Amino acid sequence: MAVSYRERIITLWSVFLLGTLFHTQLGLIPLFHGLPVIESQRATTIYDISAIMWLMLGFFVVPMLAMILTAFTDSKRYRRIHFGLTVFYSIMNLLHVLLDLFVQLVLWYQIALIVFLLLVGLLLNFTAFQWIRLPLKANE
Repeated sequence: MAVSYRERIITLWSVFLLGTLFHTQLGLIPLFHGLPVIESQRATTIYDISAIMWLMLGFFVVPMLAMILTAFTDSKRYRRIHFGLTVFYSIMNLLHVLLDLFVQLVLWYQIALIVFLLLVGLLLNFTAFQWIRLPLKANE
């Protein structure tokens, strides 16, 4: 049975996105029980909120685009760009773990989830690197 790196990559991106969505949702669950949520920085203006929302949109949309492009693109150039993207997301996840360790109240269930996502990201890095090394085929 042939290994399909493209299928693995799309699956790993899907797991990463679902985990990231759950991480965001998990942070808001206390609201549904009348409890306060932890805030790292208070947005002071509507422009701050707008900027945060645009950044979050980008953080979620880029992996979705990567999944679509991976399904339909098989060039060496795209593979290299994609690998760089996976490395960027792994670095962002590592920074997120480190920064969350310095908040007022460390939520260990959130840290565990982010560490899991970091491991998924590292597996994605490894798989994307293997995909770069794979020779191009007419139909994978």
